[in-house]
Amino acid sequence: MDAKTDNAITESADFAATWDEPQKSALSQAELDKLTDDLITALKTVFDPEIPVDIYELGLIYRVDVNDDKDVVVDMTLTAPGCPVAGEMPGWVEAAVMTVEGIRSARANLTFDPPWDASKMSDEAKLALNMF
Repeated sequence: MDAKTDNAITESADFAATWDEPQKSALSQAELDKLTDDLITALKTVFDPEIPVDIYELGLIYRVDVNDDKDVVVDMTLTAPGCPVAGEMPGWVEAAVMTVEGIRSARANLTFDPPWDASKMSDEAKLALNMF
């Protein structure tokens, strides 16, 4: 295939329409909804040992991605970079995610961008910590 033919493909209307279409998931919306609920429930079983609130309500979970094979990647942070359980908490999150039926694999990535602050906490967490 020469460059002219290759460009003709990428510049075609069919290619553009397909490229702009949202990706279709192999999982049904009902299955995704149940999986989301189950993942949130699992994440709520993990607590920062210094704060009596789960990491989900604390706002430490930034993103949860699930692919069609039910591999889960969690982007999370800690309340402070020097948190004493920084080395352990991602493992706790991965173990919690793996309790959800049907999950094939789990990986938790730590990030400090953006840095965590109390504004990321849910109202439930603020109430539990008397921060209203």
